[in-house]
Amino acid sequence: MFKKFSLRSRIFITMILLVVFASILIAGVAIYQYREQGVDYHENRLERKEEQILQSIDYALRETTYEPNTENLGYIFRNEIYKIADVQNVNFNIYDLEGELIKSSKPAFEADSLSNCLDAEVLNNLAMSPTKRYVEEKRTAGDKYQASYTFINDPMFKPIGIMNLPYFEDNSFNDMELRELLTRLTGVYLVMLLAAIILAYFISKYITRSLQTVADKLHLTGLTKRNEKIIIENPTQEIGKLVDSYNEMIDELEASAAKLARSEREQAWREMAKQVAHEIKNPLTPMRLSVQSFERKFDPEDPKIGKKVKEFSKTLVQQIDTMGNIASAFSNFANMPAQQKETLNVVTVTKLALDIFNEPYIHFICEEEEIIAKLDRTQLIRIITNLVKNAIQAMIGVDSPRILVSVISETDRVKIQVADNGVGIPDEFKDKIYEPKFTTKTSGMGLGLGMVRNIIENYGGTISFTSQAGKGTVFTVKFPKE
Repeated sequence: MFKKFSLRSRIFITMILLVVFASILIAGVAIYQYREQGVDYHENRLERKEEQILQSIDYALRETTYEPNTENLGYIFRNEIYKIADVQNVNFNIYDLEGELIKSSKPAFEADSLSNCLDAEVLNNLAMSPTKRYVEEKRTAGDKYQASYTFINDPMFKPIGIMNLPYFEDNSFNDMELRELLTRLTGVYLVMLLAAIILAYFISKYITRSLQTVADKLHLTGLTKRNEKIIIENPTQEIGKLVDSYNEMIDELEASAAKLARSEREQAWREMAKQVAHEIKNPLTPMRLSVQSFERKFDPEDPKIGKKVKEFSKTLVQQIDTMGNIASAFSNFANMPAQQKETLNVVTVTKLALDIFNEPYIHFICEEEEIIAKLDRTQLIRIITNLVKNAIQAMIGVDSPRILVSVISETDRVKIQVADNGVGIPDEFKDKIYEPKFTTKTSGMGLGLGMVRNIIENYGGTISFTSQAGKGTVFTVKFPKE
């Protein structure tokens, strides 16, 4: 989606996104930092309170007249626990080594809610701790609750009890400070965002202004017209190089256009000459074959000699007319003789086109005596003779050659098929056989099938083929009857 935007929009959006991303990142870092500071603060405060209470307990154990052991902890701290709690401004509890509550600094109505026995998990974690200290973390009513457990040692450093210090984290002050900071940052971010929008707009406009000028000139650039060079005052280094390259391209383009025009004219004449040569050669072949066939079969005593001479003359006249049309078209700079639509019997014309071939393996099949269509007689003969000639040339080296020409009437179309069992068309050549100047033969210009397809398509018809290398080829031509 982003790729569809213009360069100006990309620059604008990118700068805004950078500011927004930076703002979110800074806000996230600030929130994280405040959270971490809160955690460190509560951990340090708990440790300080714990250390202060332990020092007071050690002092009380040294000053007491009772023997400092587990059994006497209740007597030693009967009143002393309240003094320590009052001085340290925090409540704490004292348990024996088995986890039984001995004394609590909390008032009586609060002490009733205390657990009189520590969990076995707490005792095990405390005993396994290398620092002989264990901190339990819980959540109560949405607030974080910590409770530290530490051994109480006698003057000989022998554990005689467990001191428990409950600690409720109060983050209200930090949360208020964080809200104030985020409020200030939001104001700053809004100012930064507004400034970024304005700055991004003018920067993107400045950067793309010269590029837009170049783009407009490139849009107007054409090979066949006079192109203007780009003139930009005080361009940047990159834009200057782009403009210089464009102006150099314009100079080269004008020179190339002149060369191309000359080359196109020369190529057009060459193609015209090749096309005319091919089209003139095309009727010459059946004329030569007709003359040879007539000469070989001529019998003055034949009672049908008059009819045969008439058909022979008619064939030659048709081919001569074709050559005359080609010559006229060339003199008028036209591609090919204009196609004429005449009502004819496709079966009769196809037989006439095949009469010029002497190969015995050419067979004609049609289930109907008459199939009427509106086509150009000369062009139809040209199509058939061209396809049959190609089929004959595909028979080189085939032991039992066979060519089958069939005419079939469909609902509104006439289908003509030329099938052979020749060498076939290799797969790599199937996409090229209609291309001008493409041929797999050692002779010829490769214009025949291209011409045939043009004639057929001009009549609204189609030509297709199927072929297997080494098995043969079938060309199918379809014409509309009307």
